[in-house]
Amino acid sequence: MTFRTGPRNLLTDVAGLRVGNAGENRLTSGATVVLCDEPAIAAVQVLGGAPGSRETDLLEPHNSVETVNGLALSGGSAFGLDAASGVQALLRQRGVGFQFGDNVVPIVPGAIIFDLYPGLDKSWDLYPPYRELGFEAAQAAGLDFAIGTHGAGIGALAAGLKGGLGSASTVLDNGATVAALVVANPTGAVTVGDTRHFWAAPFEIGDEFGGLGLPHPMPANAADVRTKRKEFARAGANTTIAVIATDATLSKAAAKRMAIAAHDGYSRAIWPTHTPVDGDLIFALATGRKQVALDIESSIDFYAAAGFTMARAIARAVYAATPAQNDLFPTWRKKFG
Repeated sequence: MTFRTGPRNLLTDVAGLRVGNAGENRLTSGATVVLCDEPAIAAVQVLGGAPGSRETDLLEPHNSVETVNGLALSGGSAFGLDAASGVQALLRQRGVGFQFGDNVVPIVPGAIIFDLYPGLDKSWDLYPPYRELGFEAAQAAGLDFAIGTHGAGIGALAAGLKGGLGSASTVLDNGATVAALVVANPTGAVTVGDTRHFWAAPFEIGDEFGGLGLPHPMPANAADVRTKRKEFARAGANTTIAVIATDATLSKAAAKRMAIAAHDGYSRAIWPTHTPVDGDLIFALATGRKQVALDIESSIDFYAAAGFTMARAIARAVYAATPAQNDLFPTWRKKFG
């Protein structure tokens, strides 16, 4: 099996998907939205101990709703769950959603990261701004979008470094594309020990996050557990949320398996991950634009690609982060040049 990126190296290399960002620099927060051109098969897998989500129960394979119209990823902790309402509002305007008589109900699950860090301005009036940010991000949805300090990644942090929004894509030998979109805000570290090298280095294609490889020799402190500052190491104060998507034709159960496999990418790119204080979650989408059949042998490569692609997207999120006022942690580029 050989791997190459899609033309954009973004989630939108999966035909049938568009992505939009919106944010407020004053809030150091934002939203990122995925819109489906046609309803897409969807699933979810939650492995973190402190998740924040909306409408994830309907995504389980034993439940009756098969498809969704979009997904909302947001900052703002529990307040950010309002972002999905903004996406629903835009889709309803367009007549997109589940039709029941004269009613249109867009199906838009969502998930949030915690970015309400001490010392940052998170003030608002009666209602938080995330519904409007979700609407704005949905309006902006297209094939090209920025990664790094944009959308839901604006306020993201990792251990000792600024986090961000990342994306990557992989085209398989059978013609199917697997792509990832991630908001990297883990309590753990994405670099090895105190070096500039990314844990995801073995999976890098070209120099998409610096082309540095792994350190040699490996530092003696490589396995040390490094986390955010002590006050951030509490339940709900960290989370990496993501979307793994494909244009292959999958059942809802197979999409669930893709979400499970994509969590391997978290384990390859973040140390430690899936902790009690992280709300780690991955949505899966299958647009079915490619009539690619997965037998047992090809499914192994396919699900491996889900983890491989997710690991790259996480490293790209941190690598692409840019400085801003009141940064709590430095960007990777500022720290390592």
